[in-house]
Amino acid sequence: MGSRSGGRHRLFLRFIALSSLLLIAAGEVIFEERFEDGWESRWVKSDWKRSEGKAGTFKHTAGRYSGDPDDKGIQTTLDARHFAISAKIPEFSNKGRTLVLQYSIKFEQDIECGGGYIKLMSGYVNQKKFSGDTPYSLMFGPDICGTQTKKLHLILSYQGQNYPIKKDLQCETDKLTHVYTFILRPDASYSILVDNRERESGSMYTDWDILPPRKIKDVHAKKPKDWDDREYIEDPDAVKPEGYDSIPKEIPDPKDKKPDTWDDDDDGIWKPRMIPNPAYKGPWKRKKIKNPNYKGKWKIPWIDNPEFEDDPDLYVLKPLKYIGIEVWQVKAGSVFDNILICDDPEYARKAAEETWGANREAEKEAFEEAEKERKAREDKEAELAREEGERRRRERGDRHRGRDYKDRYKRRHRDHWDDDYHDEL
Repeated sequence: MGSRSGGRHRLFLRFIALSSLLLIAAGEVIFEERFEDGWESRWVKSDWKRSEGKAGTFKHTAGRYSGDPDDKGIQTTLDARHFAISAKIPEFSNKGRTLVLQYSIKFEQDIECGGGYIKLMSGYVNQKKFSGDTPYSLMFGPDICGTQTKKLHLILSYQGQNYPIKKDLQCETDKLTHVYTFILRPDASYSILVDNRERESGSMYTDWDILPPRKIKDVHAKKPKDWDDREYIEDPDAVKPEGYDSIPKEIPDPKDKKPDTWDDDDDGIWKPRMIPNPAYKGPWKRKKIKNPNYKGKWKIPWIDNPEFEDDPDLYVLKPLKYIGIEVWQVKAGSVFDNILICDDPEYARKAAEETWGANREAEKEAFEEAEKERKAREDKEAELAREEGERRRRERGDRHRGRDYKDRYKRRHRDHWDDDYHDEL
C-alpha cells in the first residue's frame, strides 16, 4: 500500500515538473499595455515637479498622424517639462528566465533635447512621487539632444549601482514610430532589436564594467629570444649573376647624333648625352622567400585574472514590480505605446508585427501627407508675412512723403506759416 502511495506521489511530482516546463516553454506575458480604454486605471501620474509648474501631462492619442487612428498611445504635452508616469506590474524575477522589454515610441516633434526611455523598478515605489531620483533596475530607450547626441540608453543595476553599456548605441531620429526591444538571457547574453531587427548583441561579462574581466594581458610576459616573427627572409641559396656589378647606371644615348656644325678642334671631342641604363637594376639583393621558421607576430598572452570572481546570477535583476516613463523634454510630442514585458522573444516579435508592422506603411503615407499640409501651411504663412511686410513698408513710405511735402511747403511759405491757423495745425 505504501509502495503504491509513494509511486503516485512521484508521478504527481513529475506531472507538476512537466507542467512547469510546459508553462515556461509556452512563455509568459508579465505586462502588456496597448493603451486601450481603461489604461488610466493602471497608470499613476506622478506629482513630481507639479508644484513648481514644471510637470508635463500625457494625452491619450494616436498623434498628429498615424497608421491607425484607433491605435492610441500616450503623448507628452507641454514643452520644457518633466514627465513621470508609472504602472504596477505582477512581481517578476528573471532568475533562470529570459527577460524581454519592448515598446514603441514616435517622436512627432522636433524634440531638440529630451528622452524617450522606459524604466523598470524593483522594491516599493511611491508612484505619486515617482521621479528622476527613484532607483531603477533597468533603463532602456532613446535620448536625443541636438545633432550630436542620438543615444540608445541601456543601463543595468547591479548591487545598487547603475552600469551603462560600454558600446555607443545609436537610436532612430526620424518622426516615425520605432519599436525598441531588449532581450536578456540566463547566460548573461543580450540582444537589442530595433523594428524587429537585431541591432546589437553581446554579453554582460564584456559589454558592462560590472565584473572585472575574466582574462587580462600578462604584463610580465616577454617575447622569447628564439621567436622568429620574420614572415619573409632573404634566400640564402641565391647567387649574384656574374658581371652584375659591372653594369653601369648610365649609357650613351644611341639616338643622340653629333651635330653637323660640331667642330672637334673648337668645341672639343663630342660625346653623346648619357641616359639611364635599362639593364641596371641597382645594387644586387637576394630575393625574399617565405620564412620556414615564421611563428607569426608575437602577442602578449592572456591569462586568468586573479581579481575575477564569477557571479552566476550576474544577469538577475531584483524582482521587478513597476514600469515607468520618466523623461525631460524641451519640445513635447512623443507617443509611447505597445509596452510589453515577457519571457518569450518570439511572442514579442509577433506583437510588434501585429501593431507597428501592421501600421507601418499607412503611417508613412499619413506622415507624408501631414508634411505636405505643414509645408503648404508654412508657405502660406510666409506669403502672408511677406505681404504684411510690404504693406507696412508702403505705409511708412506714404508717411515719409507726407512729411517731406509739409517741410517743403513750410520753407516756401515761411512768412505765412507762423500764424494762429498753422499753429493749430
